[in-house]
Amino acid sequence: MKIIINGISGRMGSEVARIAKEGYRGASLVCGIDPNSETYENGVPCFHSFSEAGSFNADCVIDFSHHSVTEALLEYCVDKNLPVVIATTGHDEKELEIIKRASLKIPVFFSANMSLGVALLCELAKITAKTMPDADIEIIEKHHNRKLDAPSGTALMIADAISSVRKDAYYVFGRNGQRKRDKNEIGVHAIRLGNIIGEHEVIVGTDTQTITLKHEAHTRALFAEGAVAAAAFLEGKPAGLYNMKDMIG
Repeated sequence: MKIIINGISGRMGSEVARIAKEGYRGASLVCGIDPNSETYENGVPCFHSFSEAGSFNADCVIDFSHHSVTEALLEYCVDKNLPVVIATTGHDEKELEIIKRASLKIPVFFSANMSLGVALLCELAKITAKTMPDADIEIIEKHHNRKLDAPSGTALMIADAISSVRKDAYYVFGRNGQRKRDKNEIGVHAIRLGNIIGEHEVIVGTDTQTITLKHEAHTRALFAEGAVAAAAFLEGKPAGLYNMKDMIG
């Protein structure tokens, strides 16, 4: 499986390049796209933009860059008929619409978190919320002090999973002020400090009991492995929008 990495010079792009060079899941590296890259990096040619890159014998593009390049990324993938794994977060409504339109033409795997463990956490949180319909639910996410978006895309993904079984739920971000908690609230709280890779905790509580569900990333390699696994999952798939639930289901 031959892959192109968008964002190859970043932390996650470099991690994907490393495991691809090691042949993880049969992957190999074709080229990289990154405005901060050298012309030759990780043993392959690199380009500063998709407009500079030509056609390559590739099977998939893995995107660990920035949501602002979504349009250019998907124009390239649609033009070259390449499946794409989008592992970037922070997309606005316009960019989300671009992703949906592209998925009508090519296979698009889009997830705010590429961890299989987080996908399981979402399912467990949904089951718990459905089983305990009167419980209060809070989500706490922790990341390093360089992360730009808050709350994390993963926290929102967990909240969306919960709200799919709680139709009256709404989100309260970083609660403050003086008012009683509403039973339909899902509290979402972001913590930024140090070099935390990623921690997500779901607390489900009633007057008589509390259930805590937690996922902690020990190394960024797990996200790189998930992205390459997603690329392998897309092989042979028809055009459509796929996510972690499709892969574990």
